[in-house]
Amino acid sequence: MVPEQVRAFVAEQRDGEVLREVRTVPVEDLGEGDVLVAVSWSCVNYKDGLATSPGGKVARLSPLVPGVDLAGTVVEPGGSGLAPGTPVVVHGYDLGVAHHGGFAEYARVPADWVVPLPEGLSEREAMAIGTAGFTAALSVHLLETVGGARPGRGTVLVTGATGGVGSTAVNILAERGYEVAASTAKASAAEWLRSIGANEVLDRKEIEPSGRPLERERWSWAVDCVGGPTLAYVLATLRHGGSVAASGNTGGAELHTTVFPFILRGVSLLGVDSVQCPLEERTELWRRLAFDLRPRALETIATEEIGLDQLTDALDRVLAGANLGRTLVRPRA
Repeated sequence: MVPEQVRAFVAEQRDGEVLREVRTVPVEDLGEGDVLVAVSWSCVNYKDGLATSPGGKVARLSPLVPGVDLAGTVVEPGGSGLAPGTPVVVHGYDLGVAHHGGFAEYARVPADWVVPLPEGLSEREAMAIGTAGFTAALSVHLLETVGGARPGRGTVLVTGATGGVGSTAVNILAERGYEVAASTAKASAAEWLRSIGANEVLDRKEIEPSGRPLERERWSWAVDCVGGPTLAYVLATLRHGGSVAASGNTGGAELHTTVFPFILRGVSLLGVDSVQCPLEERTELWRRLAFDLRPRALETIATEEIGLDQLTDALDRVLAGANLGRTLVRPRA
């Protein structure tokens, strides 16, 4: 039986600030959508931090229940065609930005946002992967299908490697047999990165651009989770014919580069958009996340479990770049 009131973490904009607190809200206020999901797990993403900060420029709804992803079980199937009790995962689209998200005991979403959880993945494992892991898997998929990446043919650089996307990308690539170089600003995380598959760990200062349009060729491919000057450096150091899958902007949204990496080395810049990924493609990629793209070090990558009451501190940490791996959220804790 669905309760009339549920606990939720709410962010509300007030006079240029954002009030963040756990509230009791009516189920009928969870937003539009014909599928009601009992949320078992969610997780903390950088975008969640932006959605709950005054200058984040992400949230398009106030008050907002953040949480850009969730895993749980179907309570009211609506037009999804799924039976009640079916485990599902929901992420992307407007979830946690312009539609109430996963930081609540229940979520109401449109049927075409709902992906049945593939066999072999629990709801907790799905959120240890989450939006970040899905983005990492999509990055690897693009490098292989568009960029021609193959194990044994060169090193893959992963920037921002201690974050959710970066750490999962390191592990997926290592499991697939790639030589992985991981870049991080956290020197203390070197052994942790090696434990999830990195062959080499670089200090972030080693990958700062010099201002030259091209640098020494170093990497065959790259997964860039940082953007800004870091992405400019990656483009200038890719080997001839290399590719970089870019998904992040924690290092800045502007990209100052030249045409030379593209016209003299034939490199490719592959944009990674996990938000509007079509449902059919999204469902297939989740199937692969339970199979050949599965990150085997999920228990190592998922470094923390919290309840709704601990979310404020966790969101501050993710914005400060202080998180390691994935922080899982259990709304019913």
